[in-house]
Amino acid sequence: MNNAPHKLIPPPERMLIRGVNWLGDAVMTTPAIQRLREAYPEAHITLLTHQKLADIWRAHPHVDDVETFTADEGAGSIAKRLKAGRFDLGIALPNSPRTAFELWRAGIPRRVGYRAAWRNWMLTHAVPRATNVTHMRKRSEAEIRRLIEAPETGTRKFVAEGSHHIHHYLRLVEAVGASEEAAAPTMAIPEGDEAAFASAFLPHRERHPLWLGLNPGAEYGPAKRWPAGRFVETAVKLAAETGCGWIVFGAKGDDDANNVAREIERQTGPESAINLVGRTSLAQLCAGLKFCNAVLTNDSGPMHVAAALGTPVIVPFGSTSLELTGPGLPGEDSHQLLNAKSPCAPCFLRECPIDFRCMNDIPVEAAVNAVRAVL
Repeated sequence: MNNAPHKLIPPPERMLIRGVNWLGDAVMTTPAIQRLREAYPEAHITLLTHQKLADIWRAHPHVDDVETFTADEGAGSIAKRLKAGRFDLGIALPNSPRTAFELWRAGIPRRVGYRAAWRNWMLTHAVPRATNVTHMRKRSEAEIRRLIEAPETGTRKFVAEGSHHIHHYLRLVEAVGASEEAAAPTMAIPEGDEAAFASAFLPHRERHPLWLGLNPGAEYGPAKRWPAGRFVETAVKLAAETGCGWIVFGAKGDDDANNVAREIERQTGPESAINLVGRTSLAQLCAGLKFCNAVLTNDSGPMHVAAALGTPVIVPFGSTSLELTGPGLPGEDSHQLLNAKSPCAPCFLRECPIDFRCMNDIPVEAAVNAVRAVL
């Protein structure tokens, strides 16, 4: 623990937080927003976010207002709108020059963000990045092959404390007087959304003693996806064992997720597998993940959402690092994170250049046992 952070004088009355643009990253910013609220309980906090993510913030307990922008809206237009908010503190959570420009052009007098080329002059407080943490780094194919041939030289042995991505945002808000003490990401959904989800998509929900979620996709690329057939086999085994129903989530156009849903339905019956791939809004996705007793998922945005809503998640990790971007609070035991400990992982590549051993070496039985553990 560091010494108590120095509060801003005068304290901010109207604070603007420029949010990040990816679902999983947005969830991982919530501990920092919580600490800001604790540091300045009287401040009015507005969050600026891409329109596609607005629904995850509507009921958040530490955000007073949500401002949105569309993909085709320019930074100058956004800044012009922000001027009317008369904000006295702006915090840019992303590292891009554009987000610093939005705060500067809006005339916000105190502007905070991480130090980076082409934007430092637009910030009144350019925060240096931490140097004593472990960063994500893509491996080359040559390096991967060397690690397989000599696994004892792998670098998974040590990840520096404070390297999880939630700390990246906590260190930034510490610069304006908030605590950088870690907290689990948290989200909330409007009252009634969970019941509305069940009514809309699960008219016969009482036929199963519990409902489990399945999220077999991952937008980043196939290297983050556990083999589709193993999702199916896990779901079928648990349906036979527990009598559970399965709700399959996925993005529109995700053929693999659709095929998984169809195969589970074929093997378990139409009332035991509900295919919601491409059928939910973000608000409905959140309500559905909250409704589930547990969710078996790849490392993805929905994984972070489910965990932040209090739903246990079971996650096969391969090309990415559970120590850097795992769900929940690092070190907590409410989730089950599966890892084959391949010497070449994490490689952080979109596609495996060799034999995909990091995922292929995680067996179905490991996932089945992990679901049993959280239930």
